[in-house]
Amino acid sequence: MGGIEIKNGLLVYYGNPAGYVKDDRATVDTMFQSKEFEEWLSEKKFNANWAEGIFERLSKGEQLGSPLETISPLKNVRIWQLKSDSDLELRFRNYDEVLKVSGEPSKNNYDVVFDGELETNDLESIYTKFNMDHPTDFKGHSLSISDVVELYDENSSEFNYVDQFGFKAIEFADQSHEQGMTLGM
Repeated sequence: MGGIEIKNGLLVYYGNPAGYVKDDRATVDTMFQSKEFEEWLSEKKFNANWAEGIFERLSKGEQLGSPLETISPLKNVRIWQLKSDSDLELRFRNYDEVLKVSGEPSKNNYDVVFDGELETNDLESIYTKFNMDHPTDFKGHSLSISDVVELYDENSSEFNYVDQFGFKAIEFADQSHEQGMTLGM
């Protein structure tokens, strides 16, 4: 057996699940980052993305009895928070109250305060991370009610409003774009 190989879309480093590949991108746990692995990825023409928690995630999938090849790649995460000059009626309100005051939340009222890949796509884990252990490039306040968590990849985005209890999947568009569509009909 070679030191580094691909099995069913997973990168295996000396018998350990180290990461996964999708198209020309390889996502690999930082614990395996070495000159040898970097050169191997380069030879195979993979763009490397080093991230924490990949090994643990893959190992948990194996322990749960799930075939490793069914573990889906992580999506990127964007955290949206209300702009400092947004309407005070929108701040720290549950989703139903916001609907009554102004309708669906609009991107026009929000700024992106984080955009990157995390070690999880679990919304509760993301909530905890942005309250207990902020990433260094995070530019906002601790995650709270009225914020929006976006999970996205090159094919799609899903938006989740931080509600009073848990999350609410929402549509999240520019109001000006929606109005333009309405006027054109």
